[in-house]
Amino acid sequence: MSSRFYSPEEAYEILAASESDALADSDTLTASDIEPLSEPSSDGDPPPSTGRHESIWVPPNMAAPEIPPFLATPGITVRVEDCEPVSFFNLFMSDDVFEMVVEQTNLFANQYLDAHPDSHRHRRNKWHPTDVIELKKIWALTLVMGIVKKPSIQSYWHKNPILATPLFPRVMKRERYENLMRFLHFNDNALCPPRNDPMHDRLYKIRPLISLISAKFTDNYVPDQNISVDESLMKFKGRLLFKQYIPSKRSRYGVKFYKLCESTTGYTWAFRIYEGKDSHLDPPGCPDCIGTSGKIVWDLVYPLFNKGYHLWVDNYYTSIDLFKNLYCFETLACGTVRKNRRGFPQILTAGKKSRGSSSSLRQEEVLALRFTDKKDVYMLSTVHDESTVPVPVRGMTEPLEKPKCIVDYSKFMGGVDLADQCIQPYLVNRKAW
Repeated sequence: MSSRFYSPEEAYEILAASESDALADSDTLTASDIEPLSEPSSDGDPPPSTGRHESIWVPPNMAAPEIPPFLATPGITVRVEDCEPVSFFNLFMSDDVFEMVVEQTNLFANQYLDAHPDSHRHRRNKWHPTDVIELKKIWALTLVMGIVKKPSIQSYWHKNPILATPLFPRVMKRERYENLMRFLHFNDNALCPPRNDPMHDRLYKIRPLISLISAKFTDNYVPDQNISVDESLMKFKGRLLFKQYIPSKRSRYGVKFYKLCESTTGYTWAFRIYEGKDSHLDPPGCPDCIGTSGKIVWDLVYPLFNKGYHLWVDNYYTSIDLFKNLYCFETLACGTVRKNRRGFPQILTAGKKSRGSSSSLRQEEVLALRFTDKKDVYMLSTVHDESTVPVPVRGMTEPLEKPKCIVDYSKFMGGVDLADQCIQPYLVNRKAW
């Protein structure tokens, strides 16, 4: 199989050209003009197919795709003086984040009190500008609330010795805490575009915080080779235009996140917040043929292109077009797939199979596979061949031969679930924030 990878220079040109579209004149190259799967002309090989292709599926015959080397150096990228938890906390919540929050909180408090000069005199008398030190205190108290569970905010300042939490009144008065939480802000309301404005951002009020935090997630750590993309749900039952209902999640109602996590540790390297199906998503160099779910994956993964990463996704994201495009940027992928997904070989879906049987076909670097266990499982992979490995199964005397792509998928797909499990015991979600 001839090489189908872009060189680093060609990949950079594609992504850089797409990123400059917003600033370019109308007659310059746009992302839609780029052919993401066009192969550099060499050795007379035909270019790989693009978009809506009709390539031939053939028996795989144990032919594996070309696996690029893993070039990244995983691990923490900054020097930490000690291994105290607060040192790692400061990597993400550094002074520049707190300074931004202080500035916007003081600004909003002044705007609010100026707009309500009469009805809130008592609040004006109690308010004075905050600073970074005080804001760190309120952040610390809020984090402790995720560990020490109580029925209300007021109960943390309870004076009854049986119910008291001495730390809280010692650090800050309850009235001051409530006042700060009342005015806590992350962006200037006066500059927010109206809803009918094309530039309106549904996450405008927290956009600076999202930008700063997400940048620190990516800057402070390099993930290992296996990464996964999946959905996460932050519990919220208030009024919100883009609130989601996902019955399979523990919270069921809330704000949906798309996360890219390291498979083995659950470290969240990148995330996007779902803003509604009509929100615009146009990541650099992204082909139109991969659809909305593919663009979500592309937006999260493209900073890791050309480094040999292995991506694991579920059937919501998996498609032949996405996997072929990722492969050209030396990013391999594996995932379950819906059997009616466009381009999936329907010959694999026909008829009933006995338990333990598998069948597969290959189209260039993409392996399509069906495996029958208690029910049929359909897979796409640019990482594997059709080889199997023995897996012990409860109730069976002999190990069951399972395709290696399914075994690896079960091992590496759970990065986002692992991230959710890590934060579940420390949730501090309340209606106020």
